[in-house]
Amino acid sequence: MMHILAISNRKGGTGKTTVSVNLAAALAQQGLRVLLIDMDSQGHCAVGLGLTPTQGMPTVHDLFTNADVQLGTAIVPTALPTLWLAPSDPRFDHGSGVRDDTKLRRAIADEALENRFDLIVIDTPPSMDALLMNALLAATRVLVPYVPHPLSFDGLRQLVRALFPIMTKQNRTLKLLGFLPTMLAEHIRQHRDTSGKVVNEFGAERGLPGIRNDIKLAEAFGVGQPICLYAPHCRGAEDFEALAQKVRALLGGG
Repeated sequence: MMHILAISNRKGGTGKTTVSVNLAAALAQQGLRVLLIDMDSQGHCAVGLGLTPTQGMPTVHDLFTNADVQLGTAIVPTALPTLWLAPSDPRFDHGSGVRDDTKLRRAIADEALENRFDLIVIDTPPSMDALLMNALLAATRVLVPYVPHPLSFDGLRQLVRALFPIMTKQNRTLKLLGFLPTMLAEHIRQHRDTSGKVVNEFGAERGLPGIRNDIKLAEAFGVGQPICLYAPHCRGAEDFEALAQKVRALLGGG
């Protein structure tokens, strides 16, 4: 079974796109055929992979503005041989287009993308709108990055409450993969305490290995490369490699 992993948190600034790009790249480096879908109209996944969508180039958002467009026309290769990207349209208005919460799910199924890829990773927008609903209704698993701060803990509780009706009524194949602390500094007591609260609240099995604070992650975005290519021996690259191994194990991929 091909899994579809949504990277989601309604709060901005949690490192969603950094996680989406670098986790997808790490999984690709470990031998999986990975498609990264950028549902966030900021378009930062393309930036992180050194791609510049040109005007008129197909994007994933064309699904919601043109009934004749297929998702496959928006898929482009990246510098990693087993990683592809379906880029977003920075000009897309989140309030525009056809309101169809299952459009992405049907596109993935109708185009039999499970025959082309081992895993799909979706970078989601932070707002609870039709694009986020499309991602969550298409996904089989959701990974939640968070900054280990007390306010983040309350936000995670709210997010889980919002996810519950989706997982129990609208998409029963959707499961919570886990919570991922980002920008982690373990010497800071507040970070340790917040991560501990998350584990106590949601269970140790939901706690994922964290991504430590590393300036090279920002530098990598600046030059348009995933961290595994830009600085493969830095702690950010090590953390994403470990996270990819954990995600594969949780998804049943070894």
